[in-house]
Amino acid sequence: MSPRLLPIVFLIVSNVFMTFAWYGHLKFTGRPLYQVILVSWLIALAEYCFAVPANRIGHTVYNAAELKTMQEVITLVVFSVFSVLYLGEQFTVNHLIGFGLICAGAFFIFKGPIG
Repeated sequence: MSPRLLPIVFLIVSNVFMTFAWYGHLKFTGRPLYQVILVSWLIALAEYCFAVPANRIGHTVYNAAELKTMQEVITLVVFSVFSVLYLGEQFTVNHLIGFGLICAGAFFIFKGPIG
């Protein structure tokens, strides 16, 4: 797979794991906190197994700011899908506008120097 595409795929997988690690326990409020922390750490370990290679491979074709921006946009997309499908929360116009503004910022990171 291309070094331009592989980091994106790895970041998507990484963010799915991290979203479950950070927010998946919200459906298990009856579990003791220490249990959800331990399970979250195990899930986060899998996340790191994708995030670290994504950044190592990605840095051969992207700069650090571009990698971080990709990660943030991917996080928003993954979290939006997760919050609607897994947590059953609503995605509102306010969310869409806020995320759109963040994506506009991402555009300028990838656009290059202005002027």
